[in-house]
Parts: sequence; C-alpha cells; structure tokens
Amino acid sequence: MNNLDLKRRLHRFCEDFVRDRISRIHSQINEIQEALSSETKSSAGDKHETGRAMLQLEREKLGRQLSEAEDMQRVLKKVDISTSRTAATLGSLVKTTTANYFLSISAGECKLDTPQKNYCISLNTPIGIMLLGKNVGQTIHFGEEHIKILEIA
Repeated sequence: MNNLDLKRRLHRFCEDFVRDRISRIHSQINEIQEALSSETKSSAGDKHETGRAMLQLEREKLGRQLSEAEDMQRVLKKVDISTSRTAATLGSLVKTTTANYFLSISAGECKLDTPQKNYCISLNTPIGIMLLGKNVGQTIHFGEEHIKILEIA
C-alpha cells in the first residue's frame, strides 16, 4: 500500500471515529432529555429533585464531550492528506522504527494490513508534540524508547 492510500485509510478511520462518537453522544443526550421530560412530580420530593439534578449534570457532561468531538471534527477538516512535507505537521504520516503515526486527531490504533502498527494521534499528545516539526533521520526519546523517523509522507 502506498503512502497516499495509507493516509486515505487512516483519514477515513478518523472520520468514522468522530462520526460514531458524535452519534453516540447525541443518542445519550436524547435519552437523558426523554428521562427529564418523563419525570413527573411525585411524593418522593427530594428524591425526585436529586434524580433530576443528576440527569442535568450528566447532560452537561455529554455537552462538553460533544463540544470536544465537534472540535475534533473541525481539526480533521483541516487535515490535508494530498501533500507531503519534509517536516512532520498536521496531516503527516510519520513512519518510525516503532510505528506509523498519522498526525490528525486522537483516534487510537487503526488496524490495517501493514507490517507496522498505525496510530492516529493529535498534535497535542505527548508523542505528537515530540514529532511535530521533526524531519527524516531525527530521533525522539519517548519514555525508554529511542524512536527514529524513517519517512514523512
């Protein structure tokens, strides 16, 4: 598989990851909305109010998660997979001695039919920060590992 095909597959994996996450969060928000709507005042009093408050807190938490997922979607739209640069930047596929890193969003490992593991990582993850701006031949030190950059696509 050539580099452009690999980048396309990794980009598609990231798009699916974000779309699924947003869809799942929307479903959870809808479930909470239904639960809040169906709650009626009962003789439980305080118990009823506590339940509503917990649902409200959960809805707020999901709102923050939705905002983060939408931010990921915005970052992903900025990713240009058609160009190759000499230095690692957003949209780069960085091939190293340990794994391939697609600099985009934090979507985790993408299991493909390649000899190396493929990870989709954000620029603000620890390894993303270390790879950003690096060139072929340079080495980064991540934990106990010395990781050499073999290719940037």
